[in-house]
Amino acid sequence: MPGLGDSHTHLTWNNGGLDQLGSLGLEEHTLLTARSAKCFLDSGYTMCFGAASAKKRLDIVVRDAINAGHIPGPRYLANGQEIARAGGELVEGITVFANGPQEMREVIRGHAQLGVDQVKLSMSGESITEIRDAEDCYFTPEETAACVQEAHRHKKRVCSHARARDSIQQSVDYGVDVIYHASFVDEKGMDALEKNRSRVVIAPAINWIVATLYDAGTFGYSTEKAEQVGYKRELDAADRAMREMHQRGIVVLPGGNYGFAWTPHGTYARDLAHFVDRFGFTPHESIIAATYGMAKLFMRSHEMGQIKDGNLADCLVVNGNPLQDISILQQHDRLDIIMINGRVHKVSSKEAAFCPAWAGGLMESDTLHRNTSVPVVS
Repeated sequence: MPGLGDSHTHLTWNNGGLDQLGSLGLEEHTLLTARSAKCFLDSGYTMCFGAASAKKRLDIVVRDAINAGHIPGPRYLANGQEIARAGGELVEGITVFANGPQEMREVIRGHAQLGVDQVKLSMSGESITEIRDAEDCYFTPEETAACVQEAHRHKKRVCSHARARDSIQQSVDYGVDVIYHASFVDEKGMDALEKNRSRVVIAPAINWIVATLYDAGTFGYSTEKAEQVGYKRELDAADRAMREMHQRGIVVLPGGNYGFAWTPHGTYARDLAHFVDRFGFTPHESIIAATYGMAKLFMRSHEMGQIKDGNLADCLVVNGNPLQDISILQQHDRLDIIMINGRVHKVSSKEAAFCPAWAGGLMESDTLHRNTSVPVVS
């Protein structure tokens, strides 16, 4: 099958207390980010779309190192630090602030000059903060419009952290390209999304909500507390919204918010199971969203996201049938071969015995390989 993709990637998240990200030393943080990139590839992910970087250039530097072949990792589109109004950060020390359209234009120009592929607007709150509600929007229409205009002028796409109704509506109205979360969409917003379904993508990052409700207790954040601040209400709203979006043909892609303590790196394929169990996707539809859907997000569906002659050789050999059991993709020991650019990143001992030339993990050439050159294992 094709390599998987994640639409809401945080390579710079640390699997722990995000309040430490701002103060973490740059050298240590660079190593951590490189390890996260390798973990995505180890997990069968060959495409990742950056959703925010904890420091200005970390996403960019690691993207460039992957592209140069210096470190292992997925194909990566880099983001900068998320942009918020003054005082509107969701995590301390990792946000760039701007008030008003002009300041926001200046911040986006700075991001573009650094070399990001997309920018991120932190438009709504987050329940866990208990001071910035997920149903509140903190951007004005003029600010959102200015951000999108400036980013698109520099040929950069725009992502929005938009849980609240008004932040979702602004995102659609003013041309945001990727809307993260979209939990509290109303009927007007749903109609607007359907009208713009050829342009806008939704990435719900649903595992964050599920895990915060049911997996965070070990880390001192109980289910009762998560329910109290509003996550059960949001999960119910998000489940309804994503099921309806799927029925209406709105593009919904898996991935997101991995790298917290209770959503650790390496567990990315949980999203695919949530799409089946919660949103009404078939396993096949979930896999298509994570492969061909992600290739379309990369604007490279002509050469990625499918196994066919002429496409880039980003491939997985899976021991089992994920069309029957989507959870297989969460089991790293069932990923017998992971290949990117026609180069073998991982090979199981069984497959190495079948093809000893792969045991070293690389094919003969370091150039980009396409599927016409991949040996067929039947």
